[in-house]
Amino acid sequence: MNYLAHLALSHDNSGVMLGNFIGDYVKGSNYSRYSPKVRTGILLHRKIDDFTDNHPIVKESSLLLKDAYGRYAGVIVDMFYDHFLASDWDKYHPNQPLGKFVSRVHRILLLNYFRVPGDVKKMMPFLIKSRRLENYANFAGLSRALNIMARNTSLPCNTQDAIRCLHDNYDLFHSHFEEFFPLVREMVDEEIKDIQPD
Repeated sequence: MNYLAHLALSHDNSGVMLGNFIGDYVKGSNYSRYSPKVRTGILLHRKIDDFTDNHPIVKESSLLLKDAYGRYAGVIVDMFYDHFLASDWDKYHPNQPLGKFVSRVHRILLLNYFRVPGDVKKMMPFLIKSRRLENYANFAGLSRALNIMARNTSLPCNTQDAIRCLHDNYDLFHSHFEEFFPLVREMVDEEIKDIQPD
């Protein structure tokens, strides 16, 4: 799961959302430096990643990208699943439009700017200005996000191949997402069942 899914799986609680968003940037036991709800979000992020990376449905999606991305195929699947979540948002979050949700995420990030890791501070202005989370819903926005990742990480620069693979196998990837997302949401709901929205 990528940024949008992690945020959407945070029970609409701002502390958990913040922790889930920064989870990749907080290593080892450094999560203990944060408030209880943020700690919950960081640890939840790790559990979501572990559940996702080891699930057979996600592995099946990853096989479609192995030729172009090798060991990074799972990263691209995470991005594709965020695309489907964004494009089908009303199905999974019928009470809050995607644009409104993304604006709330931006407020949470800005209010906590001085509490987040340095790498998050660096990417936040670009993420907010481009409304990247919202634009995962279309191919152009997804392509931009993949290109940004390729420029700033060790991800291979094969965006055209990724988009072509998504286009050619769209219904299959979509069916994988539709089968998988309720399962990860069920796991999360059990994991943080006592966390209420704020």
